[in-house]
Amino acid sequence: MLLLFAKYLSQFYSGFHVFSYITLRAILGVLTALAIALIVGPEMIRRLTVNQIGQSVRDDGPTSHLSKAGTPTMGGALILVAIAISTLLWADLSNKYVWIVLLVTLGFGAIGWVDDYKKVIHKNSQGLVARYKYLWQSIIGFCAVIFLYLTATTSVETELIFPFLKDVSIQLGGFYMLWSYLVIVGASNAVNLTDGLDGLAILPTVLVAGALGIFAYLAGHFNFATYLGIPFVTGVGEIVIFCGAIVGAGLGFLWFNTYPAQVFMGDVGALALGAALGIVAVLVRQEIVLLIMGGVFVMETLSVIIQVISYKMTGRRVFRMAPIHHHFELQGWPEPRVIVRFWIITVILVLIGLSSLKIR
Repeated sequence: MLLLFAKYLSQFYSGFHVFSYITLRAILGVLTALAIALIVGPEMIRRLTVNQIGQSVRDDGPTSHLSKAGTPTMGGALILVAIAISTLLWADLSNKYVWIVLLVTLGFGAIGWVDDYKKVIHKNSQGLVARYKYLWQSIIGFCAVIFLYLTATTSVETELIFPFLKDVSIQLGGFYMLWSYLVIVGASNAVNLTDGLDGLAILPTVLVAGALGIFAYLAGHFNFATYLGIPFVTGVGEIVIFCGAIVGAGLGFLWFNTYPAQVFMGDVGALALGAALGIVAVLVRQEIVLLIMGGVFVMETLSVIIQVISYKMTGRRVFRMAPIHHHFELQGWPEPRVIVRFWIITVILVLIGLSSLKIR
């Protein structure tokens, strides 16, 4: 939106051409989203508290969590508002990828909002019935990937790229739609499973989004993409502004969500942010790198799958409690220790993912 205004003003003063640079607009996107989150956050928390929109806590979990009952939840709406406003202000709204990432993120956020609303307002512990939740996730996910498949202009847009291996890729063809759908929905639910401790999910999301923003910038620049041997996708560089907005909004939310949390993001935030990471990874053709950098999300998801399979087949639990962050708590780790160590693991994994830009 402001890009169009700057282009208009540039005919009167050439200095406004500076806003055509993606890097500057990405920085402004980070700062705008951060400012919105920090300014709106306190009032949002107050209103959530007044309206008694509080978190319910499992009575079979760590006893240290019982004190969290009643903590305001659905704070993820703040993240989505900050992301949407910042992206709409600084991104090129004629770019199709901007609208795809925004609509997918907000669509999954709407699913999470309904789920949270049923849990908190209607006091329905089940929330949105699982089959309906996955149905709507599937509808949004498939609509996005079908559109991308039908509008792809180069073969590289539907190839599966293998990091660390030069010139190794698989043309997915129609299977691209199923693969991309699984990435988006899988990432969404993985972040949702991870969102169980104060700040545990949001900082890894910020780190991974920032790294994907780097991939987006390079993939959208022909010279850089050619030099690094990564897929060049025309126009995808504009997604850097969206990734920057996630970073800014996430850091602003972490200000209030850090231990002990003043607010939780709820499904409205977790489902949306996971889907955002998934759709960006699909657009920049770095789905496998997402699996590497989001290793904490993968680990949390696998722990739940392993626990369910083991219990159904043998009647025994592999972990004291799943997702795995609760297992470590029940092992005696204080909550802050679990959180910070998972953050450290994410930093390491993000650096490994970024190293794939040069190691081929």
